Amino acid sequence: MHTQSVESPPRPSAERGIARWAGALAVCSVLLLALVAVRWYPLMTLDGDIAETTHRWAVDEKGVTHAFRILTDWVWDPWTMRILTAAVAIWLVWRRAARWTAVWLVATCALTAAVQQSLKALLDRPRPVWPDPVDSAHYAAFPSGHAMTATVVCGLLLWLLHRYGPERTLWRTAVALAALSVAGVGLTRVWLGVHWATDVVGGWLLGALVVVVAVRVHTRWRG
Repeated sequence: MHTQSVESPPRPSAERGIARWAGALAVCSVLLLALVAVRWYPLMTLDGDIAETTHRWAVDEKGVTHAFRILTDWVWDPWTMRILTAAVAIWLVWRRAARWTAVWLVATCALTAAVQQSLKALLDRPRPVWPDPVDSAHYAAFPSGHAMTATVVCGLLLWLLHRYGPERTLWRTAVALAALSVAGVGLTRVWLGVHWATDVVGGWLLGALVVVVAVRVHTRWRG
């Protein structure tokens, strides 16, 4: 089976597709950010309704809640994702020919952390507050750092894996695990009552935007 190096130059059609995705994600991200910033009433009401419903479930279903806490605090925690990124970067450096890709990977993840913390400080959106909380979290709510970090890490690693031309079984397994991680971490943050639903959607959108822009940078630089 033919394999393709991560350093191979991009096709023009692929670059155009990347640019279109970047534009669409940027528009959606900015729109959601603006609606959250002005506290648009219909969106805030929807957030509140979802939060109240999921919190009630979290209080009633203690076993599920405990499992979700383990997943969100250990398996899908941003630091777990960063350690995974560092391990892949070390492997890329060991390959020697992919050192630039290792630097690009680490720099993108560092930029992701800076962007999410900057937006949290800028919007300073309060997290949900409950008389009977099942979990706790720090910093402001928007965007969800867990959702954004998982989206960036899984997206970048999937792209790198695809460039190497993996076997079909490996690729399908990787896609399934990535999708489960990105969707699952968003669900756990809302279920545990530490984020509004729009915080998670914002994290997904911004994370996807970072992935698309990072891929564009990598392909253009190497091309």
